[in-house]
Parts: sequence; structure tokens; C-alpha cells
Amino acid sequence: MKAPRGTQDLLPGVTEQWQYVEEKLKELTKNYHYKEIRTPIFEHTELFQRSVGDTTDIVQKEMYTFTDKGDRSITLRPEGTASVARSYVEHKLFGLPNQPTKLFYVGPMFRYERPQQGRMRQFVQFGVEVLGSADPAIDAEVMSLAMNAYRSLGLKSLKLVINSLGDKESREKHRQALVDHFSPVVDELCNDCQSRLHTNPLRILDCKKDRDHPKMKDAPSILDYLNDYSKEYFEKVKAYLDAMNIPYEVDPNLVRGLDYYNHTAFEIMSDAEGFGAITTLSGGGRYNGLVQELGGPETPGIGFALSIERLLMALEKEGVELPIDDQLDCFVVSLGDEANLKAAAVVNELRQAGVQVDKDYQGKKFKGQFKSADRLKAKYVLVLGDDELANNQISVKNMETGDQEAVSFDQLTTYIKGKL
Repeated sequence: MKAPRGTQDLLPGVTEQWQYVEEKLKELTKNYHYKEIRTPIFEHTELFQRSVGDTTDIVQKEMYTFTDKGDRSITLRPEGTASVARSYVEHKLFGLPNQPTKLFYVGPMFRYERPQQGRMRQFVQFGVEVLGSADPAIDAEVMSLAMNAYRSLGLKSLKLVINSLGDKESREKHRQALVDHFSPVVDELCNDCQSRLHTNPLRILDCKKDRDHPKMKDAPSILDYLNDYSKEYFEKVKAYLDAMNIPYEVDPNLVRGLDYYNHTAFEIMSDAEGFGAITTLSGGGRYNGLVQELGGPETPGIGFALSIERLLMALEKEGVELPIDDQLDCFVVSLGDEANLKAAAVVNELRQAGVQVDKDYQGKKFKGQFKSADRLKAKYVLVLGDDELANNQISVKNMETGDQEAVSFDQLTTYIKGKL
């Protein structure tokens, strides 16, 4: 038996990296005053059809959807924003006195796509969502948090790319311009883009198959169709980024793959050598209108999500080593039935005091137990034999210096805690 294609087992030695990264991200969101939300791994399929969009690749090709025993259509979540918005409406978070509502999440998502380096069918996303503010400053804050998430972990080869998708009026004008632009050559486009032309023409600009088509180079830019409000909003977002000294590039062809995006859209890319053809680390943007689509009041929103897999891949490409402490505090070496019983009591007492400690469970001799302590990088080895039992004490050896000291059992916890 093997793990399903597109999934992976994270084994000891690797899980510590994940734990470190996730904890650092949680610490960072605390600085920005975001609170954690945890939503179900599966939702009613309609949620993603209404929010992500019927014409998107995610809904049409990539969702894991099944019918449950109650004959309901259920989908494993392909992204986090829709679930957060649904929860926001269901629990009436818009009624809380402190607004906007600033949330973050960490958890597995599922998409049926071709597995490749840094992209799995089950993958883990860290994301943030801010609901209840139409202030351009919050757009800049979200992008600041995204950039700092990578920088706090040691990444340097980063590029922030931004664009405006405009409001509904601007998008409608741009949409028609795209239809007019690509219609004469529609037969030259891939099957997906042919179907997108009249359903979601913006997605043509993001097509990997047709990206070298001549018509792509002079496709109408959304920036040429922004109305005054959308232009002013985008200028304010850029002004806030400038004020925060956050470098960025404007890319008129940057679009996001989900229907709910409008106004600000952004991606963070890796410039690290050898990262591969797909350089995007994370992306996000504003989604005013999503909450209303799900039955809630008029509520502006913005957020982003990053893949933990691609984050770890970027750290590896830049040669960043995470400061993970894989040393064991103490290892108890014992020999003999009475000593083994006492060792179990010592281990239990130290663990209750918050000390990381282990012992032998394979009946090894003294020498074998010391080898185990070495392999586990134990800072201290506690030796317990007949002599120690007779004197009501235990021998504590500092494995770095080689110094050894006898400590009474009733003073052991205080002694070890002091040393550590």
C-alpha cells in the first residue's frame, strides 16, 4: 500500500520544520492582531460553485466532490476564503463590536491537479482574511503581512506584483474589450480558452498554454478601463505601500483564478535560482461582494493564502536553515529490575515538570543505552544502577563537558531545571 498520488507522509525530521514554520506564522499574525479560525475540511459543493465560480478551473476540473449517504453533494475544500466567508455569515461575525474582523487559518486543502514539485493534491495553506473594511490601508497591511511572513523566515529573493481588477463597472468594460480582442482568433486558442471567451475571458490572460500567442501581447489592459473610483483606490493602495517602504511591481496582466476577486490583486514570487518555472509563492486580493453572494450583508473583504509546501521549497532553494532544536534534554540509563522501576518514576516526574526526557525500552545494556543517548543528542544522561539506588541518588552526566555529579532524588527536578 502506498499513499495516494499527490499526497505525502511528513515524517519525523520533516514535521519539525513544518511545526517551526507554522508557529512563526502564527506569532506574526498575533503582531498584526489576527485571530485564528478553523473551518470544516469539507463543505456543501454549492458554497464553492457560488463563491469561487462555475467557470473557474477549480470548480470545473479540480474539486474533490462526492455524494454522501444523505444524497448531499459534498466537496473537500479547495481553498480557504469561501469557508471563512460562509462562517462569517453563519455566525454573524459582522455584528461583533470590533471591526474589521481579522482572521487567519492553517490547514489542508484539496485540488485534483497534476502533482509537481511544490504542488500536491493535498496541500497545506496558511491564509488571512479581513472582512468589514474598504480602506486601501488594509490592502497594504495584508500585503505587508504576506511579505513579512516570508522575510521573518529568512527569505530574501522576493518580488511583490500587484494589479487592480477594478470594480464591477470597470470589469464589465474590460470583459467586453477582451471578448472583442480574442474573438477573431478564438479558433487558435486552446479548448479551455475557447470556452472561457464568453464566460470568463479574464482567465484567458492567465492561460499557460496560450501565453505565447501573439494576441496575448497586445491584449486590453484592465488599467485602461478603470473608472475614476477604481483608479483612485489603486493609487491609494500604492501610496500606502510606498509609505511602508514595500517595493512592488505593477503587472496589468496579473489576474487571479477565482471569480470573487475585484480591485486589488497581488502575488508574491520567488526570484531564487533554480526555483522552477512556476515562481508564485502566494497570492490574494480584494473580494468585495463575496459575503453578499453567500447571504450576508454588504461587506468588503481582502485576504491571501500561501502554500506551506512552496514556502519550504523556497527556503531550501535559498539555503535557509531553520533553527530547529532537535536535542533531547535528558536520557535516563538504568540497569536491573529495581533500577528500571525507579527510572520510570524519574522519567515521569521530570516530564510533569516540563523536561523533555526519554529512556530505553528495548532492554539494552549500559553501553547500548549510552549510544541511544548519543543518537538522540541528549544534553544530560542520568545513570541509575545498584550503587545509585543504595545511596538514594542518581548520577547526572553533562554530555557536552563530560562532567558528572551525584544528585539526590528529591533534588533532581530542581537541579535539572536549573541546568536547562
